[in-house]
Amino acid sequence: MARKPKALSCIHAAVFEEIFTTIMSCECPKEAWEKIKEEFEGNQQTKLMQILNLKREFEMVGMKSNEGVKEYGNRLMSIVNQIKLLGGDFSSQRVVHKLLVTLPERYETKISSLEDTKDLSKLTVLELINSLHAVDQRRSMREEENGGKNEGLLLAKS
Repeated sequence: MARKPKALSCIHAAVFEEIFTTIMSCECPKEAWEKIKEEFEGNQQTKLMQILNLKREFEMVGMKSNEGVKEYGNRLMSIVNQIKLLGGDFSSQRVVHKLLVTLPERYETKISSLEDTKDLSKLTVLELINSLHAVDQRRSMREEENGGKNEGLLLAKS
């Protein structure tokens, strides 16, 4: 019994003033915790709506032209992680499929190679992103090499 008041005072001490005003009338830690949970997560219907909105966002998102595959993968995984935090279910295969379908044409060769050499149903998001990131790195190195040569040519003409 003596632990309940201590736990409640720990909760009171740990929250911001705005939240404290909503839980100060609570008489037990469980009641305070439930109010905090509802404040931040909402009720079940609110969670379901948030999950639906995040799933819609996942379906609508695409890779930006100036974005690397790692950044794009991180954006997708951020959405997926939010869905999972709200209690939603999301398979990694769905993320792999989304990546494969929405990547720009510059990755087509590597995707074809992966299709020929790997079982895509067992491919993880991390394996896919790392394989495709190598393409970004090679392209970036070539652009740097070509950029340097082109600059030298321009200087020679001047």
